[in-house]
Amino acid sequence: MSKNKSIFQKKFISIPIFVIFSIWLVYFLEIRFGKNFNEYGIYPQTLTGLRGVIFSPFLHGSIEHLFSNSIPLLVMLASLYYFYEDIATKILLWGIFLTGFLTWTFARPSYHIGASGVVYFLVSFIFFSGVFRKYYRLAAVSLIVVFLYGSTVWYIFPIEEQISWEGHFSGFLVGFIFAFIFRKTGPQPEKFVFSHNPEFDNMFDEHGNFAPPIENEESEINEQPKRPED
Repeated sequence: MSKNKSIFQKKFISIPIFVIFSIWLVYFLEIRFGKNFNEYGIYPQTLTGLRGVIFSPFLHGSIEHLFSNSIPLLVMLASLYYFYEDIATKILLWGIFLTGFLTWTFARPSYHIGASGVVYFLVSFIFFSGVFRKYYRLAAVSLIVVFLYGSTVWYIFPIEEQISWEGHFSGFLVGFIFAFIFRKTGPQPEKFVFSHNPEFDNMFDEHGNFAPPIENEESEINEQPKRPED
C-alpha cells in the first residue's frame, strides 16, 4: 500500500512540478545569458521548424506569457495524473507531439512558441472525457480552469494576430479526439447496485400498492377441524 502511494505521489506531484520548473528554467537561462531561443519554436512547413514540436512548449516570449501558462498547466497536469495515473504519461507525450505537429502542418509562417497549446489539449481532453463518460467530476475540474484562465475557447479562433490560435486549435482538437479514443480507459462513473430481498416480492401488487399475502390466514381457516354432523 505504501509503495503504491509513494508511486502515485511521485507522479501526481513530482511530474507537474518538474514540467513547470523546466519551462521556468529555460526562460531564466535566456535572461541570464542574453539568449533568445524562439528560433527553436515551431516554424510551419519547414524541416528545421519540426524541432519546435518538441521544444516549443518550453519557450515563452515574456514573463507574462510564462506566468499565464504556468498555473493552468500545473493544475491540468495534476488533474491528468490524478484521474489517469496509468496512462497519463502516454497521453501527455502523444498530446504534445500531435498538437505540435498539427500546428506545423497549417499554421502561419512564424515562430510558434509557448505551452498554451498543451494547456488547451489538457483542458479539452479532461473536459470531453467527463462528457463522453458522463463523469462530471472531470468536466467540473476543466470548467474551473477555463473560468480562471479566461475566455479560453475564443482563442482557438484568429481574434488576435499575436496569439497562436493555430496552436490553441490544434491542442483543443487533439484533446477532443483523445477523449473519444480513451473514453473506455481510466475513471468511469460510479454504478450503484441495490440489494434485493425476494421476501418482499409478493408484498406489492402490479400498481405498487402494499398488499401483504393472505395465504397463511386462508390455510389456517381451512385447516380448522370440521364439526361432526348430527
